[in-house]
Amino acid sequence: MAMSVGKPGGESTAIAAINTTPLVDVMLVLLIIFLITIPVIVKVVPVQLPNARNIATVTKPENIVIAVDKDENIYWNNAPTQAGELRARFDDALRRAQAAGKPLPEVHIRGDKDVRFEAIGRVILAAQEAGVPKLGFLTEPRNPD
Repeated sequence: MAMSVGKPGGESTAIAAINTTPLVDVMLVLLIIFLITIPVIVKVVPVQLPNARNIATVTKPENIVIAVDKDENIYWNNAPTQAGELRARFDDALRRAQAAGKPLPEVHIRGDKDVRFEAIGRVILAAQEAGVPKLGFLTEPRNPD
């Protein structure tokens, strides 16, 4: 066995730099191991998801139905109204329900399929600003094809 101890007759200098090649090799091996084993570990639990059914909505008299047609006209319980009046009408409806000791009304929005979302957004914003606790959307059931 042979060993190098430095220059004959001179001082030996130590190498102060860290050799990162083994570190990179180990990290690449670990990365490959993780890439191979993670798809095996992540398993999807086999469940059978339920089919969607449209349950008929029971409209209570205290609920508020807001309809928005394709021309962005707004209707409060089938009566035409302006977007600027919505907040005041929501405030009034909530105040009357609280004064009578009744539960706060739900707001159901019926939006035409061709209406811009901005018109629906104005209704949602007015309801949110008034503090409406429940807001829902009424839709038509899908036709099975």
